[in-house]
Amino acid sequence: MKTLSYKTKSAHDQDVTRDWYVIDADGETVGRICSKIAHVLRGKHKTQFTPHTDCGDNVIVLNANKVRFTGAKWSQKEYITYSMYPGGQKRVKAEIQVSKKPTSIVEIAVKGMLPKTKLGNAMIKKLFVYEGSEHPHQAQKPQPFKF
Repeated sequence: MKTLSYKTKSAHDQDVTRDWYVIDADGETVGRICSKIAHVLRGKHKTQFTPHTDCGDNVIVLNANKVRFTGAKWSQKEYITYSMYPGGQKRVKAEIQVSKKPTSIVEIAVKGMLPKTKLGNAMIKKLFVYEGSEHPHQAQKPQPFKF
């Protein structure tokens, strides 16, 4: 046989259908729930997953202020930012970060699990995080994601 009997199909942007999913983060561990969210944003749960194409779905995360850490991470984990100026490094503990901006804990964790490229920037734009149980995306008819 001199020809291939199969051909690998790659997903293209026009072929991808994006669904909307709702995930309730109430009482969930941050790392475990965020790795599942990153998995859906990347599109790895689909059969036509292609690494060089954004084939992931839109994800709405509710109750982001009710996530939990294991162990003593609330008082030990630090979020570090740097302003690019000398002496511009800031460190904030997780318990202070959740009181200032509760959604940032989930956003930072998911962003760290996505590719650090233009493709990763496109994927993170499909993440919508809210601290309460209400969201303004009812028109998209989101469905709960089953893990």
